[in-house]
Amino acid sequence: MASWVLSASGLKPLPSAFPRPGVGAVYRDSLSKPRFLRPAATGSDLNIRFSSTRSSSRMRASVPFQVASVEEEEEEPNFNDAIGEAEPPAGFDPGAPPPFNLADIRAAIPKHCWVKDPWKSMSYVARDVAVVFGLAAAAAYLNNWIVWPLYWAAQGTMFWALFVLGHDCGHGSFSSNHKLNSVAGHILHSSILVPYHGWRISHRTHHQNHGHVENDESWHPLSEKIFRQLDSATRTLRFTLPFPMLAYPFYLWSRSPGKSGSHFDPNSDLFVASERKDVITSTVCWTAMAALLVGLTFVMGPMQMLKLYGIPYWGFVMWLDFVTYLHHHGHDDKLPWYRGKEWSYLRGGLTTLDRDYGWINNIHHDIGTHVIHHLFPQIPHYHLIEATEAAKPVLGKYYREPEKSWPLPFHLIGNLIKSMKKDHYVSDTGDVVYYQTDPNLQ
Repeated sequence: MASWVLSASGLKPLPSAFPRPGVGAVYRDSLSKPRFLRPAATGSDLNIRFSSTRSSSRMRASVPFQVASVEEEEEEPNFNDAIGEAEPPAGFDPGAPPPFNLADIRAAIPKHCWVKDPWKSMSYVARDVAVVFGLAAAAAYLNNWIVWPLYWAAQGTMFWALFVLGHDCGHGSFSSNHKLNSVAGHILHSSILVPYHGWRISHRTHHQNHGHVENDESWHPLSEKIFRQLDSATRTLRFTLPFPMLAYPFYLWSRSPGKSGSHFDPNSDLFVASERKDVITSTVCWTAMAALLVGLTFVMGPMQMLKLYGIPYWGFVMWLDFVTYLHHHGHDDKLPWYRGKEWSYLRGGLTTLDRDYGWINNIHHDIGTHVIHHLFPQIPHYHLIEATEAAKPVLGKYYREPEKSWPLPFHLIGNLIKSMKKDHYVSDTGDVVYYQTDPNLQ
């Protein structure tokens, strides 16, 4: 069913262009001190565990052998910068190896920014849940067509805020209590039809491979070969708004183009055997929420459920696709994507973008402060702004100051439209590549 919808909307899964790596590794800090008291990890500090494979001896980069569950604090890999440069553009070359490393950035961030306060995190949950139920009650009570459009916009935004808090649970930045992270994450994500563990694992794969052409997990580029194989209707729909902004539910069922698997299937190649129980748990929770919605539909009627939940849900989906796309696309200057020896965790993370959403910044928990979050996902969202300000002197030109927003971020719609018209595919070859444009789609 998901494949049929993807095909009809121009977002159908594409044939995999690259073999799936067959060996995995997990990186763990062997020290037990709090993160901000630890020295920067070195190669000797990393406990790397490899799995056997029948077909390859390469290190598996796209899907770690053992992705940390919510019972483990997530660590950012401390990869060394790769050596080598592509042909640089005039002036500053964003694809060149930076003159600093992760330890330099970490040292610039105040120690208290790493501290997680579960009471503060839960206060944000209480606030958002109260607003969600308050909006629903007010809209149902007033029940007129002046109020409903305002409700849909506000409630869709609040569903997105709930997702961001669940996202923090998945990273372990919500609290240091792994059971609390898991329970809160399941409640928050299941309420908006997201399989918590399934998504958490694939999202961690995205963080560990950000900026890598083949191994990145979400919004990764199409190679020119795959792009040229698309029929004209699919190619047009894939880069024509609003269709790409409705992709998330289909991604959960069928992943991104060029990849296969489902976030609901414990046997999917997204996961390893030790993660299957977690995936089953999340799928059961998702199913329970879906069943609850069906039951409420019989009680309230389909039209009322559509107005109260269905339309806000699609508003949330559009927020999610909009924000996550703009974290990695749409800058005035072209940003690099990497392959092979040129990719590193740091260089990939430096291609992400901060965005200013005006009044929405506080509502969606400063998720637009994205560069530091990508490099150090353990930092709680309420410390991201301070951590970013502290890191800017180290990052220099590798940090791209976001354009200031009016109260509502309408200016970002222009960035999205411009990117959709220009960022179509990357070369099949080369270790430092940039988006190219199909003139037929402009």
